[in-house]
Amino acid sequence: MQRLEVHNLALIDSLELELDSGFNVFTGETGAGKSIIVDAIWLLTGARADTELIRSGADSLVVSGFWDGVMLSRRISQNGRSVARVDGEVVSNRELADAAASMVTVHWQHAAQALLDPKYHRDFLDAGLPDKHVLEMYKSAFTLYQTSKTRLERLRESERERARRIDLLSYQLREIDEANLEMNGEEPLRLERERLLNAERIAADTGHALEALDDADINAVGLLSDAAKFLANAGRFDSSMQQLSLELREALSSVQAIIGEVRDHTERGAADPEALDTIETRLALLEKLKNKYGATIAEVLEYANNLREELLELERAADDAADLEQQLGVLRINLEQHAKTLTAARTKTAAKVAPQLEKVIRNLGMPKARLEFLLLPADFNPHGAEAIEIRFSANSGEDLGDLSKIASGGELSRVMLALSTVLGANTPTVIFDEVDAGIGGQAALAVAEQLAQLAESHQVLVVTHLAQIAARATHHFKVEKQEQKGRTVTRVVRLDQEARVRELARMLSGSESSTAIAHAKELLETH
Repeated sequence: MQRLEVHNLALIDSLELELDSGFNVFTGETGAGKSIIVDAIWLLTGARADTELIRSGADSLVVSGFWDGVMLSRRISQNGRSVARVDGEVVSNRELADAAASMVTVHWQHAAQALLDPKYHRDFLDAGLPDKHVLEMYKSAFTLYQTSKTRLERLRESERERARRIDLLSYQLREIDEANLEMNGEEPLRLERERLLNAERIAADTGHALEALDDADINAVGLLSDAAKFLANAGRFDSSMQQLSLELREALSSVQAIIGEVRDHTERGAADPEALDTIETRLALLEKLKNKYGATIAEVLEYANNLREELLELERAADDAADLEQQLGVLRINLEQHAKTLTAARTKTAAKVAPQLEKVIRNLGMPKARLEFLLLPADFNPHGAEAIEIRFSANSGEDLGDLSKIASGGELSRVMLALSTVLGANTPTVIFDEVDAGIGGQAALAVAEQLAQLAESHQVLVVTHLAQIAARATHHFKVEKQEQKGRTVTRVVRLDQEARVRELARMLSGSESSTAIAHAKELLETH
């Protein structure tokens, strides 16, 4: 991480922190806010958004981290809304977490409590696998096998249940198919019903229309015919009137055509009770189908298509079951092969890593400590074909036992530190938040040595209260509180050599006495 920018997080109003590779340490008095730096980076890993982290009076907090060619950022607003970005592009919180997982690892002060849950023992061992592809191949094989197994179990449901389902679906499909539904066939039926229901009114109105057009003593045809003659007479003297006469005769022809259609309609338009009953019956059937299978005819037809697909699947279930059973056998063999490969890789890794961990733990003040990874055969599961436990003994002459049951809190912390530094460094940046709690003296020097070794190949950020560890760092930052305009703010200051000596003196004795200064200088010079 080259730079960390933080705005309105807890006591931090604005912070732009330039970071270096190697061993970076953060110190400060209790309550100064050292862990706020870790909190900020933790938000970049997709941690749950907590509005209580927003600085009092601010609308939102923003955290941004910059690695080589990668920028991660997170904004959390007072309304609880969280916006994550990767290289400026808005992403989901899960996508942010995935991106951060390849950039930074955070080890919390109380991370040792994870060792009380054996499932984390497996995670630590797998972190040491030289080829993670072995684990991914097993997981993929297990997913394929489990999916096929579940499907086969479903296909093997009792024949009686399947037959009952086929009968029900067949009845429903037959009921729909026999109705001969058309996508837009309902509206014409409703219009025809409306016509038949108003047949008497239609007959009366068309009769009046015929009378006005042709049947009355004085009617439209007669009037138009007379008008056309008069215009024709006028046309002998005015050619424009002749044209109007022709147009009027065309209009008269149209009126006579309309009269013919109206008269035909009137003669055959008597109400047909049987036709109305047929339409009412058809519409009632459509309503019944819609009540049972969908709100519209389109939905009923879609439901019918779904019925056909399910029936097809059920009817070929027996054949599928036989084929799937054969396929499952092949997938089982494939799963067993990948499980064996994974078990062999874990066994080899355990044999290599356990001595390395023992060496580190012994250097941390437990010279008689012993540790091993125990692989116990188990049923196939998403993580492998074995249960994994870390077995531990702090004293000579004692049998190895379950780490989560026999180790004290201090012992758990040291084992966790060893695991974190030996196995927990798969990202370019590794952060430790006071994982040195509860240790001191020679053990503290050993912790410092272990962190320094890790910093040779990784960027290491450590929040610590131990001068022995702070003295070993290559870059020292002090976190301190200041009062500005009546408000408390947290500042992070990079220390030069002189300021660093004073800070180490404070950490050693709580003062900057000449003795403490001399001790601090001696501590620095030894490294």
